[in-house]
Order: sequence, then structure tokens, then C-alpha cells
Amino acid sequence: MNNIEKTIRINELFDIYKSLLTPKQQQVMENYYVFDLSIGEIADNNKTSRAAIFDLIKRTTNILEDYEAKLKLLEKRNKINKILEKEDEKLKEKIINLL
Repeated sequence: MNNIEKTIRINELFDIYKSLLTPKQQQVMENYYVFDLSIGEIADNNKTSRAAIFDLIKRTTNILEDYEAKLKLLEKRNKINKILEKEDEKLKEKIINLL
């Protein structure tokens, strides 16, 4: 998996599971993956070391992957989206409304 694919995956996992993270984890992940701030910028904003931010991002990424391994919500969402791509527009609207 290349860096772009990894970033997309982490953003998708973060979108699904962010409410299960601590506020600090949410803030740092959002700053890094959504707002594309550097580790140095995040460290300066949080008055902490770059190593601490790097470690937090790494641990939180592992937590998100662990949630996905157990709950498989992203996998299920992707399967639903593949099914919806094949359906006609009227049926697609009905399915989306039901979900």
C-alpha cells in the first residue's frame, strides 16, 4: 500500500471510528491526516515533542486498524458501495434512505 492509499484508508477509518478515540487522539489525527499539518507543527501547537506526536499517531493508527479488524465497518461500507454502484438510481435512492 502506497502513502496515498494509506492516508485514504486512515481517513476512512478515522471517519468511522473517531468517536471511539480520546479527544487528544482525535485532535492530533485530524490535524495530521485531515488538515495535513506536519508532526513538528502539531508538536508546537500542543507544546510537546515531535517524538510524542509521532508515537501518538502511530499508536492511534494501530487502534483504528484494530477496531476495523474487529468490527469491519469500513469493509461493510465498501461492500455496500460496490452493490450500490451496480444498481439503478431509483433503487439506489431507496437503499440509501433505508440505511
